[in-house]
Amino acid sequence: MEKEFTILIADRNRHVRELLKREMMAEGYRVRLAKNGREVLEQAYHHEPLDLLILDLDLPDAGEVAILESIEDRIPTLPVVVHSFLSDSANNRAVLSTAVFVEKKGSSIETLKKVAFEVLHNSNPKRTNISE
Repeated sequence: MEKEFTILIADRNRHVRELLKREMMAEGYRVRLAKNGREVLEQAYHHEPLDLLILDLDLPDAGEVAILESIEDRIPTLPVVVHSFLSDSANNRAVLSTAVFVEKKGSSIETLKKVAFEVLHNSNPKRTNISE
């Protein structure tokens, strides 16, 4: 698979951001980081296009659903994977209808990598030549 994809990882916790960055870069992705809602919107709207947004909805300066609504309104083709605690957002219909949800827990990084691969493949089939 061609993995020249750019992923934006948004999480309030610097350690989580850095861990996810290392893991996704090891998979061959280009990674950008955001620590709050303002940075998510700036990265999404004012830089080179993104292929995927991995988003923890518990960001400073952002309402849980406001970020998703803003992204969906301006960039409806940008796939979003919500990486959050189940108690924070899984019961929110807006989250479940607009994004793939991966619960933060012990082995969630492996699940997140698998989901990111699948989302990128499904949203960019011409860029992901996979020999089966």
